[in-house]
Amino acid sequence: MARNPAANRDQFCPDDHPNDAFLLSTVVGSYPKPKWLNRADELVDDPDSKFDESDLEAAHDDACRLITHEHERAGLDTVVDGEMRRNEMVEFFAERIDGYEFNGPVKVWGHTSSVAERPVKVPITGPYTLGFWAFNEAYPSTEELVYDLADLVNEEVEKLVEAGARYVQIDEPALATTPEDHAIVGEALERITAGIPEEVRIGLHVCYGDYSRVYPEVNDYPIDEFDIELSNGDYEQIPVLEEPELEPDLALGVVDAHTAEVESVAEIKRNIRQGLRVVPPEKLTISPDCGLKLLPREVAYRKTENMVTAVREIEAEIDAGEIDLDNPVADN
Repeated sequence: MARNPAANRDQFCPDDHPNDAFLLSTVVGSYPKPKWLNRADELVDDPDSKFDESDLEAAHDDACRLITHEHERAGLDTVVDGEMRRNEMVEFFAERIDGYEFNGPVKVWGHTSSVAERPVKVPITGPYTLGFWAFNEAYPSTEELVYDLADLVNEEVEKLVEAGARYVQIDEPALATTPEDHAIVGEALERITAGIPEEVRIGLHVCYGDYSRVYPEVNDYPIDEFDIELSNGDYEQIPVLEEPELEPDLALGVVDAHTAEVESVAEIKRNIRQGLRVVPPEKLTISPDCGLKLLPREVAYRKTENMVTAVREIEAEIDAGEIDLDNPVADN
């Protein structure tokens, strides 16, 4: 069953929040890298360059600081460093697990929370994806590999919590491709969340797929938030989530991460209303469909900025009674 999202949601509402209603605004994870950071990655591998690993670490820190501030400038309630240290979501984690021999925490957190004025969210690639998107040459079954990886992720989440993290997102894109493994994913999440206090928000992000193949089983997962990609499918799958009632909060993608077209505030507001068909405002989180790293940086910023503007306008309309929450798309 779901954890207790009501116990950890309010901490992300800013003290100067302008509305009574609060829709939590966030991003899924990745963000376009500054061009100079790509050049830094190249220089450190150039034998003729004097640019070394310490220089690269400083460049990554600078990029994380830059993107964190960019997210804050856009007005997001929770920020991410844009995954500036990552090149690929599976390889980045796997290469830090020496031969998949568990010698300690994977040390994946690159977020510079000390420079953020807003709460920081930490995305981590989940054990199901790490296990099933790898070649298993050591375990009797991939299922057993997944469970050991889940125990390792649990260690990492514990260390994140010790460092001050209050919002952790588990990315499981593989679940959309092999949804019959509900029990394996559920057990992995049980291991990940074991001992993690309720004030820490645990989200599960699943990329685009047939969500009817994973719902309502998601209600059995120990998560606070179910993050899905529906904007690029024109919300055709929203009815899937209407019955039975969604137990965790819904994190709804409202801008398309796969197109460089910047959605207008009005369009994003129509998309947000789709989420209100499934959950009340106090259980709705708003984000892009997925990571934005493949878009031009200016496009990513404008999408994010328009998204936050749309969120705040919808909140004000809820406060004013201008949206019928029993039929939120009636006048959409």
